[in-house]
Amino acid sequence: MAVTKAGEPVAARAEEIWKVYGSGEARVVALRGVSAEFGRGRFTAIMGPSGSGKSTLMHCLAGLDTIDKGTVHVGGTEVSRLGDKALTRLRRDRIGFIFQQFNLLPTLSAAENIRLPLDIAGRKANPQWWDTVIATVGLADRLGHRPSQLSGGQQQRVACARALMGRPDVIFADEPTGNLDSRSGAEVLSFLRSSVREHGQTIVMVTHDPVAASYADRVVFLADGSIVDELADPTADTVLDTMKRLDTPDVPAAPVML
Repeated sequence: MAVTKAGEPVAARAEEIWKVYGSGEARVVALRGVSAEFGRGRFTAIMGPSGSGKSTLMHCLAGLDTIDKGTVHVGGTEVSRLGDKALTRLRRDRIGFIFQQFNLLPTLSAAENIRLPLDIAGRKANPQWWDTVIATVGLADRLGHRPSQLSGGQQQRVACARALMGRPDVIFADEPTGNLDSRSGAEVLSFLRSSVREHGQTIVMVTHDPVAASYADRVVFLADGSIVDELADPTADTVLDTMKRLDTPDVPAAPVML
């Protein structure tokens, strides 16, 4: 089993990955030899200025985008070497996703949306785990409701429960509170935090919001396609201070011990 430099088991890692879009004058280097490790049972936020490569990094880690050089692992599996069918199985069985858009099927109830990935995989939810997840997200009295009958915060909590129900190796969350008001966003972030603390879930979240990042165990900062800094036990103020520094020119790259 792979471990981080701190001795923790690794849920996901990138090793010297490069991602380039376009060619010639339109060529854009989105990731420049990025290496990062994400310990199991940890909550990591990825931040950076617009165009820094943070969403590209998450998409490459999750197998949603290919890389041009380097390797990506989820657990002990090298994602970057998988064929289409194996990659589909990996994303279905071992990775959870939460996006800014809730991506719920409007004709299904909350319970049916939560069960959908398991149904597609031909698996049944463990009854005890089902009760635990539903209690954690506070949806017991909304399971029969369709998405149109739920608030935005409730819909995102359904999406969170769906991602967690299959007990994936890692959940990737891309701006999960981007469409929510501050109260609903705090509810979703509290759920994500408790899923890590109480259930050992691994979460990697891309966000632009310092308050959202403060719920994480650590924050990794990107600029111009490279990791340039990191914070452990972040607060909204320390994240904001770091982001302000990254928005200024000629920021020196800081050593990152992941």
